[in-house]
Amino acid sequence: MAAPTHRLLLLALACALCAAAAGDPRTAVAGQSCAPGSAVSGSVLADNFVPAMDDLNSNVSANGFGTSAVGARGPNTVFGLGQCHRDLSPLDCKLCFAEVRSLLPKCYPRVGGRLFLDGCFGRYANYSFLGEALGPADARVCAPGNASNPRGFADAARAAVANVTEAAVRGDADGYAVASASAGGATAFALAQCWGSLNATACGQCLRAAARAAAGCVPATEGRALYTGCYLRYSTRLFWNVNATAGSGSSGKNGVVWILVGSFLGAFVVVLIIAFLAWKKGILRRKKQSKSFIDMYGGGVSVRIAQSSLNFKYEELRKATNYFDPANKLGQGSNGAVYKAVMPDGKEVAVKRLFLNTREWVEQFFNEVELISQVRHKNLVKLLGCSVNGPESLLVYEYYFNKSLELFLFDASRSRKLTWDLRVGIIQGIAEGLSYLHEESETRIIHRDIKASNILLDDKYKPKITDFGLARAFAADVTHLTTGVAGTLGYMAPEYVVHGHLTEKADVFSYGVLVLEIITGKRCSGSIGSHGGQALLTKVWKHYKDNTVETIIDPIIYKDTIRDKVLHIVQIGLLCAQANPGDRPTMTKVVELLRSHKHDVEIVLSDPPFLNVEGVEDMKQGEQSRLLSAHSGPSVSGSSRSYLNGR
Repeated sequence: MAAPTHRLLLLALACALCAAAAGDPRTAVAGQSCAPGSAVSGSVLADNFVPAMDDLNSNVSANGFGTSAVGARGPNTVFGLGQCHRDLSPLDCKLCFAEVRSLLPKCYPRVGGRLFLDGCFGRYANYSFLGEALGPADARVCAPGNASNPRGFADAARAAVANVTEAAVRGDADGYAVASASAGGATAFALAQCWGSLNATACGQCLRAAARAAAGCVPATEGRALYTGCYLRYSTRLFWNVNATAGSGSSGKNGVVWILVGSFLGAFVVVLIIAFLAWKKGILRRKKQSKSFIDMYGGGVSVRIAQSSLNFKYEELRKATNYFDPANKLGQGSNGAVYKAVMPDGKEVAVKRLFLNTREWVEQFFNEVELISQVRHKNLVKLLGCSVNGPESLLVYEYYFNKSLELFLFDASRSRKLTWDLRVGIIQGIAEGLSYLHEESETRIIHRDIKASNILLDDKYKPKITDFGLARAFAADVTHLTTGVAGTLGYMAPEYVVHGHLTEKADVFSYGVLVLEIITGKRCSGSIGSHGGQALLTKVWKHYKDNTVETIIDPIIYKDTIRDKVLHIVQIGLLCAQANPGDRPTMTKVVELLRSHKHDVEIVLSDPPFLNVEGVEDMKQGEQSRLLSAHSGPSVSGSSRSYLNGR
């Protein structure tokens, strides 16, 4: 019975070792570097960085590899690349790249950065680097300790590195391989991975250079080559996920079988103990490195929030979103993506996952929590809480079935559901919400980013203003703030863009542009002007002066019987978007005008502002006044006088 017992024990030990090696997302940081240059415009880079990282995260989560590019091919364009090593399961890939997505933004606002984890890789830059195999930032990382059998392990490690390099560049290997080699009583394991953007020639060039670099680490117990187009690692221990690589055609399978079959039981137990301890040490090291948001930015964390009922557990939210599965993505805010989450009790919520978890953006996170937790209004989204005990910051909101106004307004099939009455109700509700923020809440609040994507719709299409990350609070005796420009070009008031002069009238301007979008079903231009074309504001103004407003109204809602009502809303939208902030009404006045059925209120309208934004991609911080110049149109003689009951 002894022999069968030994065989059973051997099988059990083998399974234990395989279990220890499998299912590990390997999120330990192997190395991170940031490009030396800073963005020529941090705000423009952020506008591109957030969706670029979001797209990259979705692509990698779905396919294990992905690229992205967002921007107008200027110096603030953001190119991204991400890849999981092929031995990671889809779930492990999501977990690994979630760490990349959380840590890579630490390089912002540098123009580039790259992050190597032991299971995946992420990089962004302001130029297309996808075909690069080698670069000046290429490096090797050697473990501090040497193997117990230096001479034997050195030979084994060099052989394993050579084997895995040649295996990975074979035509059928697709840039990935694992291998092992033994010499002088020692065994070494190695893994090689090229990024999917490289062709076979570039992959071979990268891996052979990486192999030479990694081989320079022996007889150290670990060696890694962190190269532009590839990653290579060797170790004294089996570190890849065996179940995922078995049957892949790699030479690693033969090495593992040789170890399991050819070793004596006593030696195997030693190997098992060493592997288990190393694995546990790796987990502890990763836990130590995976600092929470509080650990990283404790000085800015509100103790009141951390200890209150507002605080959610990070891991609970992550599981509730199915690890931020792209299929659960609802939309994107000014600095992060929003996901649907189902809590353990079955309640559906929306979780906003902030991309820029750098110290510079911490203020926005807590600003949003503090401000929105203080306000209560039927047209403001309700904040349920936040998470500060994980590696990134999360906000938890009520979930709204219809998602954002943007998804309906600019989608041909969905926009038909937005009838005239529903659109008027949405316009009215947004006005009431802004009026509350400006004049009725205990703290005067300016939102600074009113746009269609920041208006959520409930199951009855009632509007809810969301995304308070850019909002600013005013003391009662303060008339205006002078602050850095932030928001969405196209919706931003001219005096704010040019001079950073912020008052409630900046929100009024944004609201006016949004009203015209709701009525016409057309987007305002991506910037406050266009190359050779006219922005929405300009087009509506032209048709208004020509008395042809009906030609630009969304045909889905327009009927001759409501022409006067349509004109009434158009006039209010144009009034809110006047060039001179003093000519714009307060939001309380807007609510009054929307509710009024009187036709004896006179409105004097002037040409809307025109902003020259050519070259905005090249602007440097503080140069808005040079590149963005505002001017109103003709003076009194060129203005148009109108009444609310028509022209």
